[in-house]
Amino acid sequence: MSKIIGICNQKGGTGKTTTAINLASYLGLTDKKTLIIDMDPQGNATSGMGFNAEGKHSIYDVISATSNIEESIYQTQWPGLSIIPSNISLTGGEIELVNIEAREMRLREELLKIKEKFSYIIIDAPPSLGLLTVNVLVAADSVLVPIQCEYYALEGVSKLLHTTELIKERLNSSLEIEGVLLTMADFRTRLTLQVIEEVRKFFKEKTFNTIIPRNIKLAEAPSFGKPIHFYDAFCVGSKAYLNLTEEILKEKIDFYQIIKKTVEGVPQTLTKAE
Repeated sequence: MSKIIGICNQKGGTGKTTTAINLASYLGLTDKKTLIIDMDPQGNATSGMGFNAEGKHSIYDVISATSNIEESIYQTQWPGLSIIPSNISLTGGEIELVNIEAREMRLREELLKIKEKFSYIIIDAPPSLGLLTVNVLVAADSVLVPIQCEYYALEGVSKLLHTTELIKERLNSSLEIEGVLLTMADFRTRLTLQVIEEVRKFFKEKTFNTIIPRNIKLAEAPSFGKPIHFYDAFCVGSKAYLNLTEEILKEKIDFYQIIKKTVEGVPQTLTKAE
């Protein structure tokens, strides 16, 4: 059975793209055939995966109906992981959607054609509550909300939750909150501990047990076009995203089996992303 998870927060800098890349990567490594869709015009998930989208079909082509979704899916160099990339053309996609009938349903209609080919589809939404994000929420089975451990952490989240409830009522009755993920935590500061307490008090059982720490390796990995496991599998950031994947799968992952698969199946050269 396939599951579509949208990674959404209208605030920028919450670790949304980092979460999309690394969650998708670990799902692929656990033999769950996974597709990551980059719905952000900035294309950070595309470049962060080390994928060169030049001359390729993109998600813009899919939602504008200039190419079909099957020919816009590309296999990445990472095990079990495919991608529909994004590029700057998507910037105009939101404007073009305004004049399309059933514009909120465009992504959902396309994903229905290929959904059962994948165990998981992870969608990196743009940092806004515009039509692109609405398309993500209408297409998704659940939404994962990253929240940075900083002042005003909950600011704007109520608006996202309100939008989610409206979409559930009117356009996607099956939409659920997958969970709230605390990111960029610096456990040396009192602020981080206060934010964790505040978020867990507000969201209760919807808050993931996993907390993503502030970690230099997580910050470096995208510039090399690599998910964190393939950049530094033993850093604390990598371990945290492995734990998150276990929470979503509701099962333990054999870390050393993944390491073995990594060594056997993936090129080990460390090169800058194009």
